Amino acid sequence: MTSLGNYTTHSTNGHSNILRHEKCDAYLLFHLETALGGGFRTFLYFLGLAYCFIGLSAITARFFRSMESVVKHSRTVETIDPLTNTKAVKNEKVWNYTIADITLLAFGTSFPQISLATIDAIRNIGKLYAGGLGPGTLVGSAAFDLFPIHAVCVVVPKAGELKKISDIGVWLVELFWSFWAYIWLYIILEVWTPNVVTLWESILTVLQFGLLLIHAYAQDKRWPYLSLPLERAERPEEWVPAEVVKYRPLDKVHEPHSEVSQVGEEENTGIVDIFSIHSGEGTGHFYQNLAGEDVTESSTPNNCYIIPEESDILSIWKHQFVDALMLESTESRKLNNTYLRVARIFWQLLLLPWKLLFAFVPPYQIAHGWIAFICSLIFISGIAYVVTKITDLISCVTGINPYVIAFTALASGTSWPDLVASKIAAERQLTADSAIANITCSNSVNIYIGIGVPWLIDTLYNYIAYNEPLRIENAEGLSFSLLVFFSTSVACIGVLVFRRLTIGAELGGPRVWAWVTCIFFMLLWLIFVVLSSLRVSGII
Repeated sequence: MTSLGNYTTHSTNGHSNILRHEKCDAYLLFHLETALGGGFRTFLYFLGLAYCFIGLSAITARFFRSMESVVKHSRTVETIDPLTNTKAVKNEKVWNYTIADITLLAFGTSFPQISLATIDAIRNIGKLYAGGLGPGTLVGSAAFDLFPIHAVCVVVPKAGELKKISDIGVWLVELFWSFWAYIWLYIILEVWTPNVVTLWESILTVLQFGLLLIHAYAQDKRWPYLSLPLERAERPEEWVPAEVVKYRPLDKVHEPHSEVSQVGEEENTGIVDIFSIHSGEGTGHFYQNLAGEDVTESSTPNNCYIIPEESDILSIWKHQFVDALMLESTESRKLNNTYLRVARIFWQLLLLPWKLLFAFVPPYQIAHGWIAFICSLIFISGIAYVVTKITDLISCVTGINPYVIAFTALASGTSWPDLVASKIAAERQLTADSAIANITCSNSVNIYIGIGVPWLIDTLYNYIAYNEPLRIENAEGLSFSLLVFFSTSVACIGVLVFRRLTIGAELGGPRVWAWVTCIFFMLLWLIFVVLSSLRVSGII
């Protein structure tokens, strides 16, 4: 595979910064690719990029399941009543909800973008200029998180259903650090050291993620002097409503025509409801659906669950491969429309390579999900590496500015886990806390970790090897994008506040007003994408 950072092109008619007609000598797998027409190559590379995003969505499902198991982990706490001198035993969750939302949830859903930026930085080690894919993708991802994902979450609740933030204090803290992240980035690029990033600026960027965690935890615990004096609304102990589920024991797991459904899994889409982390105890739940039942009955109940024994782990792992080879689900077999069934079978065939590959991820019931968690991150990093290669090729063949691709295709594709997570939260949770917290915290993670860590890698190397800072190519275009994002985000947050004051909730409400809000958020996103693309391309 050719190093795309050093590809050679032969200009035939190039004067525009958006599109130029050049012959690209780089290739992905075979040198014969260079003999294909530019249009056909572009089509193939975009097709490959879309297939990588499908795989990214599939592995994210397993990542969510492992993260769910990690967060559900609890410990036994013994207390003695000083009055009666009796001992009380209770199970206490290891993870704080607020910290879990910022770290495992926001960091996990942002990991594709973080991997992309880190890989881009590693490829640019030894160069005085930073790569363009990482920062462009992360800023574009922030816009996608804030506008389209908010747009989806507003219309997801049922007509007339209102879902509001219960802990407005924690949200304000998260919102402050999210806005400050982009102000800080602008200060670095335009005020302190224009067009360059120093080692100390990179270190300070990463350290601010720790300050976010401390401040958010202090607000959640209502520490004096460090928290806002705002009362927390009544929050259900279990944020996801319990549902009744029918199951069979594990000893019937290989019964013909039966299907195994793990907690929160929607079989047809492969999307997992990770927000069952707020309910239930134990290291992992495992259900056996009765033949012919609708798989969507599976959820996270409070009382009906079975914790598999160690001897069942291999059976579960084996069933992952069996499930990967299944082309028809229970629901699909009940369809009377032949064309729809064929379409679903074709889709499962398309997913088959990814499903078989990801079946090697160990079951999340092992070690509270940590092994599956780490393995999923490794697979995500691998897909992100392939995505960077394909994106470089698209830029090479078409001449499209890499920043434009990063703002649009890459940002949208790598933000898919954020969209899935927030949508599920808006649908099933009783409050809007995690749905909106995932958006605001993901934006903070994008800057403090997603940009901070890659810049730290490059600036540290340049400082040791050359005693030089890291230079940012097209820093003016990136700074302009930050200004556009900040301006449009103020409008977005203003609408959310207005909805809170008028209809009493950020999400849901009257269907007409929900769709009006959705369209307005999408317009804000289009404004950001168009203005940013024109700026980095030198048109404006």
